[in-house]
Amino acid sequence: MTRDTDPRLLRSFVAVAEELHFTRAAARLFVAQQALSRDIARLERGWGTTLFVRSTRRVALTPAGVRLLPLAREVLAAHTRLAAEVGRGGSRPLVVDVGAPAATGHRVLDAAREAAPEVELVARFRSGLAGAALEVLDGRLDVSFGRVAGLAPASRAELAHRLVRYERLAVLLPDGHRLAALPRVPMAALAGETIYAAAGNEDTTEWTDYARALFAAWDIGLVPPFPKIEGDAEFSRTVRRQGWTVLINDAFMEIPGTVARALVDPVPISPVSMVWRRGLRHPGLDVLLEQARRLGVAEGWAHRPSDHWLPEADRALLSEAGQPDRPD
Repeated sequence: MTRDTDPRLLRSFVAVAEELHFTRAAARLFVAQQALSRDIARLERGWGTTLFVRSTRRVALTPAGVRLLPLAREVLAAHTRLAAEVGRGGSRPLVVDVGAPAATGHRVLDAAREAAPEVELVARFRSGLAGAALEVLDGRLDVSFGRVAGLAPASRAELAHRLVRYERLAVLLPDGHRLAALPRVPMAALAGETIYAAAGNEDTTEWTDYARALFAAWDIGLVPPFPKIEGDAEFSRTVRRQGWTVLINDAFMEIPGTVARALVDPVPISPVSMVWRRGLRHPGLDVLLEQARRLGVAEGWAHRPSDHWLPEADRALLSEAGQPDRPD
């Protein structure tokens, strides 16, 4: 019998074993509960044993599950160390998730490539940090960018991160929208609106989490979960077909038939951090960090408007990290 030691399956097992609750474990890993259940079933089939006793009221480890838990933790810790060692010395390309071509991460990547052309930096385009973080933890990505406060504490504990920029937020409005003629949109003017913020996309749960906090403060509705949209062309088509108003950052792509308007009174800002696997050593990582710092100084990425708005989770994390006022 081949016993499956896929790090993703072991990470799923450890999450359920620690939470003893499939819904909480799925939320912690930012995956659908059905996907988590499939992973556990696959692990149990591969090992030929039952790892959990499930009932309508509780989840408990079987004796086999109890024996596996410390071993699974050791394997995951060794996998993290191995991934870090592979990157030590920079003998391989560094894989960098930049989110989108116009995003902060891509700006940093472009600057790093110009500053150190001898270092191979390979771009990937994940749509959100929640999905990218899992790939960083599993060693399939090295670096990503996004809102760290939206990640589960257990994931944050395994990742290193540095605040890079505060992005100002905006809304993408259909041309005929009642607010489209305004140069800027006050938050209060959106009361009663329903806005798309990627609900239903498991890769971008940190963004939807931010939107829920923002919308709750101004009586704004969230577009219900919608299937994940792949690619700029499909996103543009779907937004136009659905007639959505969309929460975006101020560097979002242009979509025909829509206008982007900055949000004000207050100005919602989203902290963007650079995220990498703890223990990773690579000259490309050093170049990325330095160029993020340089761009931040040159372009005022640390600036927060006096009337800015941040979710409490972000304020708490910034304070905890000793960064209550500005990025490094």
